[in-house]
Order: sequence, then structure tokens, then C-alpha cells
Amino acid sequence: MIQLTRRTLLSGASAAAALTPFGIRPTFAAAPQGAKSTGVFSYKLGDYEIIQLSDGARTFPMPDTFIANVSKDKAIEAATEAYIPNGQVTIPFSPMLVNTGSKLIAIDTGNGLGAFAGSKGVVGQARGNMDAAGIDPKSVDIVLISHFHGDHIGGLKNADGTPAFPNAEILVPAVEAAFWGDDANQSKANGFNKSQFAGVKKMMEGLKVTPYEPNKEVAPGITSIASPGHTPGHTSFVVASGSAKMLVQSDVTNIPALFLRNPDWQAMFDNDGAQAVQTRHKIYDMAAAEKLPVIGYHFPFPCVGHVEKNGAGYRLVPIV
Repeated sequence: MIQLTRRTLLSGASAAAALTPFGIRPTFAAAPQGAKSTGVFSYKLGDYEIIQLSDGARTFPMPDTFIANVSKDKAIEAATEAYIPNGQVTIPFSPMLVNTGSKLIAIDTGNGLGAFAGSKGVVGQARGNMDAAGIDPKSVDIVLISHFHGDHIGGLKNADGTPAFPNAEILVPAVEAAFWGDDANQSKANGFNKSQFAGVKKMMEGLKVTPYEPNKEVAPGITSIASPGHTPGHTSFVVASGSAKMLVQSDVTNIPALFLRNPDWQAMFDNDGAQAVQTRHKIYDMAAAEKLPVIGYHFPFPCVGHVEKNGAGYRLVPIV
């Protein structure tokens, strides 16, 4: 059951205190001289620093079942209307860091250095972007995982299997850990998620993790919000510093030009498509009503914008 309420999202502050576009103070982080990476974007949320890291993007021909409950022809028509090249989809990835002043918190990790090598640098760029920004993985105190898909947990280990964040506490959703930790659930998963079990097991093996529950403060200023459907334990977050707040929606939606405009469409990645649709409406109705900035893991970099109601769907209004 989705535990999303106005009180959960805005506890301790009035709706008027929710972050407006003027509350975000962006700066493009300068890479050190000689660095090749420019995939770093930082801005202030209250007293916190938010750092978006590009992890690259995958482009591939649209699978026949990319949208599970809509024909491929209709999906391609919608993509074309959104100026997405005919028959292709591009999915970017963007983990983030929250610097509270006392703690450095990573929210998800990207595809990882193994994927960087395997894709010849197409994805798995987050570590290089951390290096370009002068951020040592050893300085990360907490790694907060939203769900167990490979593009979110792939950076937990280095290419040689050693922990990528050796000094960090790794926090994972309790429901998510229980689902992926039980091999019996593989037969109950949809096609895409069936294929993820082996990778999840390999990545999580040997790592010490701490389960967390929904609707709790799981790190300083960060509250977990149950947002199931994409996976059983999929979690979003509210990050708050003083009266400034933003919603980190994780994978509530994939490509916004398709799934924000058509929130009832079910992506092939969603384990429970109907539940994912229900979650999408609840999350975005709340974000739109409260004018909360929204961070989308698969939004176009640097991934921050507002979500507005637009007819039967929604639209993304980038802040930068």
C-alpha cells in the first residue's frame, strides 16, 4: 500500500515553504584542468549542496514491448511527437550526492565501473565525474539505494569486486531486500525483472547492508517514501534543508516525454505495471500541487525540474 500523504511530504513546513525555482541556486561544477568530464552539476537546497552526476546514457531500438500496455506503433508515434528519433529510445542515468555539511550521502550509484569497461565508456561514467569534481568515494558516509536494478546498484562495487564506497553505510529498502533475496520470487517477476536476479545476487553478495523502512528519516534531512510498482520495494525520497524541499522520484517514471505525458503507460521495466501507474499519479499529483522540484534518475541531465498537470497527464518543466 502506498504511504504517501501531504503530511509525509511536507511535515514540519507549510505548503508555502516548499522549494520554489528561486530556492535552487545552480552552478556548473568546474572540472579540474585536464579533466575530460563535464557531467557534474551542483546546486544549493537550503544549506545542503546537491551534486548530480551523469552516468551516461544508453540508446537502443525501441523493443516491441517497451510499453507493455500500448502498441509499438502508438509508442513510436508518441516518441516522434516528442522529437525522439523514430524507432529509438535514449535512457540517461544520474545518481546524486547530498552534502549536508556533516554527512556526504550518495543516492544510488549508477551502472558502475564494470559497465563502464563493458560499454566502452557509454555508461558507468559517475565515478569519473566524481573524480572530476574532486570527490573521493572514501569520503562518502552513506549510500542510500532506491531499488535493486543494476543501473542503481552497479556502482556499489569496483570492477574487481571490491567495495566502491569502503567507508559508507549502505542503506537498502527492507521490502526490496526481501524480494530480491528470495529466489522463489524470480518466477513471479515480469520478464525484465526475472533477468535481473543473477546480477542483483552478484552485486549484493558480500556487502554489509542495513535495511530501512518507508516513511522514515533514513539519513539527515532525507525521508523515504514508498513508491512501489517499478519494483516491490522501490523508494523515492524527500530531501529537506530548513524550509527547502525536493522530491527524488528515483524511477517512478522512465523517459518523461513518454511516461509523464502518458502516466497510464506501463514500462517494460515495471514489475507491477498497474501499481506503477497508481504510484505515478499519487507522486505527481502531490509534487504538482506543492510545486516541489523533482529529481528524476532518467530525466535529461541535470535531471531537476517541476512536474505540472497537463490534461490527463503531466509535463516536465526543467528548472535549468
